[in-house]
Amino acid sequence: MSITLKQVFNKDKTFRPKRKFDSGVDLRAAVALPHGEDLNDWVAVHVVDFFNRINLIYGTVCEFCTEKSCPVMSGGPRYEYRWQDDHKYKKPTALPAPKYMNLLMDWIEVQINNEDIFPTSMGIPFPKNFIQICKKIICRLFRVFVHVYIHHFDRMILMGAEAHVNTCYKHFYYFSTELNLIDRKELEPLVSQDRGFVPKGTLVPM
Repeated sequence: MSITLKQVFNKDKTFRPKRKFDSGVDLRAAVALPHGEDLNDWVAVHVVDFFNRINLIYGTVCEFCTEKSCPVMSGGPRYEYRWQDDHKYKKPTALPAPKYMNLLMDWIEVQINNEDIFPTSMGIPFPKNFIQICKKIICRLFRVFVHVYIHHFDRMILMGAEAHVNTCYKHFYYFSTELNLIDRKELEPLVSQDRGFVPKGTLVPM
């Protein structure tokens, strides 16, 4: 990409129309599929919303997430994430966290803006593998939370943003687990943490 990382994660644009969620609502109840609602529509709205919100969360710490401070995309010493795609990185490849994040956000943006995957016109069906694609998006977005919580949460606290991040994470967690969009094994990096920043009652023992 030709633009700087800070520009990438301070985008003013919203990639798709997003639904606003009232922070005062019961998030656990709010994520349940409403009666009569199409599952694909429900998932699509939430995936786009989470992408925009998590993109902005990482944007608040991206200037402190450098190749020097974060030479590997990880979630503590036990968890390392390697990038793979259908283009340059056809095998899982270890990358610095900012490079990994850049590729991750670009990849999700491409999926969301692909009308064949996320149709916006009435009457155009979602692809048969839509939920599987969303599972991959959710899995990769979760890794942003892992990295931010474990490596940059002190910065969030200094900025007074921890409550916002925790609320977003709880919403994301409830939604992903309610609809079985994430493998419980993927949740282990934050389940295993005991540093007080993970919302109480959010994570469950594996």
